[in-house]
Order: sequence, then C-alpha cells, then structure tokens
Amino acid sequence: MANFQLCLVVILTVLPIICNGLLEGLYCGKENCYDVLGVTRDSSKQEISRAYRVLAKKFHPDLHRGEEAKKIAEAKFKAIATAYEILRDDESKTDYDYMLDNPEAYYAHYYRYYRRRVAPKVDVRIVLIVTISIISIIQYYSGWQRYESAIKYFATVPKYRNQAMGMAQDEINEKINRKGKNRLSKAEQKEETEKIIRKVIEEKMDIKGAYAKPSIRDILWIQLALLPYTIGKYLIWYAQWTWRFNILKQPYGEEEKLYLIRRNMKMSQHQFDAVEDDKKLEYLELELWKWDVFTAWKQEQEDEMKKALAENPRYKQYRRYMKNHGPGRLTFED
Repeated sequence: MANFQLCLVVILTVLPIICNGLLEGLYCGKENCYDVLGVTRDSSKQEISRAYRVLAKKFHPDLHRGEEAKKIAEAKFKAIATAYEILRDDESKTDYDYMLDNPEAYYAHYYRYYRRRVAPKVDVRIVLIVTISIISIIQYYSGWQRYESAIKYFATVPKYRNQAMGMAQDEINEKINRKGKNRLSKAEQKEETEKIIRKVIEEKMDIKGAYAKPSIRDILWIQLALLPYTIGKYLIWYAQWTWRFNILKQPYGEEEKLYLIRRNMKMSQHQFDAVEDDKKLEYLELELWKWDVFTAWKQEQEDEMKKALAENPRYKQYRRYMKNHGPGRLTFED
C-alpha cells in the first residue's frame, strides 16, 4: 500500500511536467518560454524582440530598490533573457517547439539541448582550413630553418669550406682584389667571401634527408591535394612489385635492394637519403636486403656496441653510480 501511494505521488508530480513538455534544466525550466515573454508561437521575430525589450526594461535590476526587490528582479530578468535567447534563434526555437509537442521523447530533448549548447559556434570546415594552413606554414618555415642551419654548418667545417673556396677561387680573387675606387675594405672582402662560399655550397653540395632544401611540394596542403595521385601510384607500384618479385620471382635490382634495406632498418626516405653513398654500397655488399642476413648483422652491431660500452671508462663509472645510487637504493646521502 505504501509503495502504491509513493508511485502515485511520483506520477502526479511528474506527469503534469511531462505533459506540458517542460523539463528541469532545459530551456526555461518548468516555465514556458512563450509565457515568460508573453508571446505565442505565431508571434513574429519583431514581436518577440519588442516583448523582450519591454520586459527587460521593466525588470532591469538597476531600476529596483531594496535587496529583496532587486533579487526578484534579477531572477525575472535572467528568465526573460533566457527565453529571448531561445526564441529569437530559428533552430533553437524549433527544438523547443519539438519538446513542447513531444513530451514523451524525454532523452531526445536533453540530446537536442546540450548538442546545441556544446556544439562549436565556428564552422568546422573553417577550423580545418585554418589548422591545415597553419601546419603548412610552420612546416615550410621550419624546413627553411633546418636548411639554413645545414648551410651554416657546412660553411664552418674546414673540409667543405676549403673545397668551396677552391671551386670559387677566381671569383673570390676578382671580388676582393679590386683597385682604385672600387677597392673593398677588409670587412667587405670578408663578407663577399662568405657570400661566395655559401653560394658554392648551395649549388654544389647535395644536402639530403631532413636538412634538404624545402620544396613547396612537401607541405601538408600540397600533400593532401596530391593524395589521390599518391595512393594510385602506390597501388600501381605494389601491384608491379607483387607481379615481378612474388609471382615471376625476378631478381632484385639495386633500387629494390636499397628499398628492402631501408625497410629492414625502419628508416624513412629522408633518413635513408642522408646516409652516405659509401655506407649504402657497404650495405649492398653485405646483402642486408635479405632478412636473415640483416637480423644476424644487426645482432652483431648490438653486440659490438655493448662491448664498446663495457670497455668505456665513462660507461663503467655510470654503471657503478647507478648500482650504488640508482632507483630503489637507499643510502646515507638520501
């Protein structure tokens, strides 16, 4: 009997709210937004705006005196502003009318309401365009920074600097050995020499890998534009590889062997391009494109590295320190 009475109380309390299509925490809460502004569903936007202005002026907190009156006015003013925000927007008004007409769709009302409140105000397409553009600019700018640092480095290394000076010796002599009015000062001669050396390094030195001269083709926007072409090219290459080497069992060429070596070493194309040609020839002579040969070679390299570290005095000192003072050990110093 007691359970029946409890259920009856709940039903009598909740049913009027559900029937009216009003839910706590959504839109105007248990109040009807139209009633708050004193308008109807058929009212135009101008009528809704006019009703809002009149009520906002009437219940503005600054126009009321006394703490109690001011508090009542603030609550009323907030309710009026909320109702106006909901009814002035066509999409929000449509969702609100749907709630009034379909009170049984309880969860759908919460979804519609909070989806609109949480959803970003800016068009997602604009966000994507701006994001990709920023990434592309940063990518291109950082590429030029890496290239500039590589050029400056090679210009300071004696080996490459002397080679560049040897190639451009005639031009350097012509610039710095002028006579008469056109004769350059020592500072100007040094500046001209540096410019010529840099120019020779840029033109003659083939810098590869991550420090290579950046190309507009490498930025994200161009890569996205070329994505269909890239995918198609890869599919054609994969089909040819499968047909030639997996089905017809043709022998690998030098290019294919280098690709397999790079794949075994898990290096990117930029990283592998930075490897010296002599080293690549050594890899080919060792037949590192064969997986079993590469595995044995890699194990040998790791063993040699461990042996070299074990014999290194600094590494021995580090191991002693970690043994005595490393994690998990408590000493008087702690």
